[in-house]
Amino acid sequence: MSFLDIALVCIAAACAGAMNAVAGGGTFFSFPALLAVGVPPVMANASNSVALWPASLSGAWAYRAELARFKRYLLPLGAVSFIGGIGGGLLLLATKDAVFARLIPWLLLFATLLFAFSGKISALLKRPHDHRPGNSPLSLLGQGLVAVYGGFFGAGMGILMLASLAMAGHDDVHEINAIKNLLSAIVYSVTVATFVAAGAVSWPHTLIMLAAATLGGYGGARIARKIPALWLRRFIIAVGLILTVFYFQKTL
Repeated sequence: MSFLDIALVCIAAACAGAMNAVAGGGTFFSFPALLAVGVPPVMANASNSVALWPASLSGAWAYRAELARFKRYLLPLGAVSFIGGIGGGLLLLATKDAVFARLIPWLLLFATLLFAFSGKISALLKRPHDHRPGNSPLSLLGQGLVAVYGGFFGAGMGILMLASLAMAGHDDVHEINAIKNLLSAIVYSVTVATFVAAGAVSWPHTLIMLAAATLGGYGGARIARKIPALWLRRFIIAVGLILTVFYFQKTL
């Protein structure tokens, strides 16, 4: 890697860590940066998942108290997340770089729209407040599909998961966030293990991103109190749209 490559990856990973700590959407920075420095698309996606994995674990650990009362309820959801994460990871590894490169703009567009309309999506999918959350076959299927998507690409998985939990009857924001963080950590953990076992990770890039994303996450958490969340969301959406247009042009 050249000095410019290292600098680009560091800056992008730091931005990704900061964005994830504040409002989400960090993948819009880190994944394109890996593509820009010449990492093949499938390996770039796998490496990005590994680099941002520790953040998912820390997010789940932070909500351990809220999760304690949902142990039995979470077992089926955790199981389908585990299986779906493996399925999504294997699907990515089976996808050729040329095919994945053509999917990138569509995946970025989908993730950007999810991020932009996440509030409205969750509101539309919420059930009446007197409905008690449960693990119906439909809700388990929905979580399984979200886990497959998360293992395959990842960007926007948290938003999809919020919508899926809202469909299952959850309406408490802290409760939803706690369960989402745990299930996301399960998906990321199993896909990371799959990517590492398959040798699909570019370790030089990944280790640099791990360090930079950790520092960015710490800095982002400190800055979060000073910057309105709405501005950050608009900035992430703008970045997502710009990258979507850029990659659509590259596939023409």
